[in-house]
Amino acid sequence: MNKGILLALVMLLAACGGNNDKHYYQLPVAAQENAGQPLPSAGGTRHIWLSRVNVSDYLAGGGLVYQQSDVRYVTASNNLWASPLEQQLRQTMVAHLSNRLPGALVSASPAQGEQDQLEFSVTGFHGRYDGRAVIQGEWQLTHDEQVTRYPFNLVLKQDKDGYDALVRTLAQGWQQIGQAAAGRISTLP
Repeated sequence: MNKGILLALVMLLAACGGNNDKHYYQLPVAAQENAGQPLPSAGGTRHIWLSRVNVSDYLAGGGLVYQQSDVRYVTASNNLWASPLEQQLRQTMVAHLSNRLPGALVSASPAQGEQDQLEFSVTGFHGRYDGRAVIQGEWQLTHDEQVTRYPFNLVLKQDKDGYDALVRTLAQGWQQIGQAAAGRISTLP
């Protein structure tokens, strides 16, 4: 084999694998409407404990997930979550619920005394080949020892291409799920 052809082939392979820039993403949280207001006092206040947010194994790998077809998913190796997705979803949900339920004490830690318990199971939180973002799963509320499950399935159109737009669209959808959960919780006695 000619040394020139071999050198060209090596250079081509190096050029194809040369871009290893990693990008890290964090879900944005909308500014809280009740920021600067005092926290509710413990007496007579509803306590809501967001005990956990579980994500499916394919979402927990660190990279953003993209659905390439009806049966094929890929995890990005250079477009990564800045912190574990479960942690980001939990932190942003506490913020959303605190914003929507200003008279309640929403926490990721259990409180003393009576409290409602909230759990989320997220089975879809990814981009899709048709320019849409998918958020699927269910949330479960335990109130007065009664457990109620609420499924969610959002498919939102991205306004632009790219990972930045995908993360913003996923964050908007997660906020919508928080709004729906807050609406249900606010109707409880």
